[in-house]
Amino acid sequence: MTVQSALKPFRVLAYIVGVMLLLLVAGMVLKYAFAVPGPVSIISPIHGFLYAVYLLAALNLGLKARWTWPYTLGVLLAGTIPLLSFVIERKVTRRVQGQVAAA
Repeated sequence: MTVQSALKPFRVLAYIVGVMLLLLVAGMVLKYAFAVPGPVSIISPIHGFLYAVYLLAALNLGLKARWTWPYTLGVLLAGTIPLLSFVIERKVTRRVQGQVAAA
């Protein structure tokens, strides 16, 4: 499996995890501001599972692209801060495409 083939699952999961995190934040607002606990109880485990899959995809890409551990850790943590996974996905995509073009 090449770096290019590892990039696609990472990109898809970065977007999915980003959207799910935004939904989770909205659900938490509903839960704590309006006493509507339902959405969080559904969204939370789905986001947790998808974040675990995101971690595997990001780690796989980081190993194949030979990133440093601090950079890899930053990418792994990007799925925990709302909107950051979208920004990091673009930066990672540019970086990997630049590496592939240089090779």
